[in-house]
Amino acid sequence: MTLRIGIAGLSGRMGQLLAEEVAAAGATLAGGIGRSGDAAALFAASDVVIDFTNAAAAEAHAALAAQHRKAFILGSSGLSAAQEAAVARAADSVPIVYAANFAPGVNLLFALAERMAAALPPEQYDAEIVEMHHRQKVDAPSGTAIGLGRAVARGRGKTLEEVGLESGRDGHTGPRGTGPIGFAALRGGQVVGEHTLLFAAGSEHIALTHRAFDRRVYATGAVRAAHWAVRQPPGLYDMKHVLGMG
Repeated sequence: MTLRIGIAGLSGRMGQLLAEEVAAAGATLAGGIGRSGDAAALFAASDVVIDFTNAAAAEAHAALAAQHRKAFILGSSGLSAAQEAAVARAADSVPIVYAANFAPGVNLLFALAERMAAALPPEQYDAEIVEMHHRQKVDAPSGTAIGLGRAVARGRGKTLEEVGLESGRDGHTGPRGTGPIGFAALRGGQVVGEHTLLFAAGSEHIALTHRAFDRRVYATGAVRAAHWAVRQPPGLYDMKHVLGMG
């Protein structure tokens, strides 16, 4: 039976790319909603729903996925801790792939970031993350930048909250602390997404950079995640699981 994929946010740029990738993958577009629409009907008609709308819709859509027992692919960024907790609760009932970024290259970057952070002591190597996106992006730092920070923190045996982050430095801030991860967010033009992780020591700098030139890479990854998720038991997954790295 052909996989039926629903799209939340079908009328947006990502939604249109997702629809094209659904067709390219041989799946069926079960339907879609824009800023308004019957989300419950969309989940009922689909085997899996992909959502790249916004953080405010994530909790309700995750609850609908659990209610209708449908897999859910969540690519919205900027979720609060409470919203992430609600998504995790829904994953007790259905498979949910929640990822900061669906590009394969970015997820390899996460894996490299974790390994490098484990090898480079924070007392000697400051970790700084710089990201740039198009001028319409509303959240900062980006979800991908936060994902990189979490990868660095994991490599150092802590959570990002435990390590701490320094974002939006301005004025006379004093010297940089030892341990926290620095974030800088740039906005302008129509940049799809650029992320650089820099480990800076007194004697060397090491930089890892990923640049996305086409949003289609996110759509392709999300449709790949949809095909993978419908075969999984309930649980909260991310793209490293989809790519066989988890």
